[in-house]
Amino acid sequence: MDDQALEPLRFPIGRFHAPPAPPSEAELAAAQAELLAFPAAMRRAVEGLTDAQLDTAYRPGGWTVRQVVHHCADSHANSLIRFKWALTEDEPTIKAYFEERWAELPDYHLPVAVSLDHLDALHARWVALLRSLSPGDLQRGFIHPESGQRITLDVNTLIYAWHGRHHLAHVTELARRSGW
Repeated sequence: MDDQALEPLRFPIGRFHAPPAPPSEAELAAAQAELLAFPAAMRRAVEGLTDAQLDTAYRPGGWTVRQVVHHCADSHANSLIRFKWALTEDEPTIKAYFEERWAELPDYHLPVAVSLDHLDALHARWVALLRSLSPGDLQRGFIHPESGQRITLDVNTLIYAWHGRHHLAHVTELARRSGW
């Protein structure tokens, strides 16, 4: 498959586009609601899948469903830590990581329930933190070392609401295409 044919499989909901202005209260509330609902949505998406289905790649050269679930737990845990750094330090440069290498580690072969349970707890804490933040807190940010870009917490909230939808769509679109 060429890159053009892979694009809708890689980005079934489209790529993330940063808003031109700071997110509104309504946009942030919707993103927080999505973050809170994400673990249950992912749990429903993988419920009843066999090990063979969990070990199916969502696209040629892509991760398996199992790897996607474990990746979400790792990525969202990193995001929560980045939020805490931004709230407790002045413009910290975050630590990037090789997510594709993490997906090859032995813990990515564990049952998905391990990461689903982690997502439940992680997202409950994350949304509780988000709901406690003032508009000024949400303007705090961190520097991403790969791009050198400053990312504010309000925009990062939107990024991770998108990230959850993005990976959930990998699973649900694979299930739809496969007739699961």
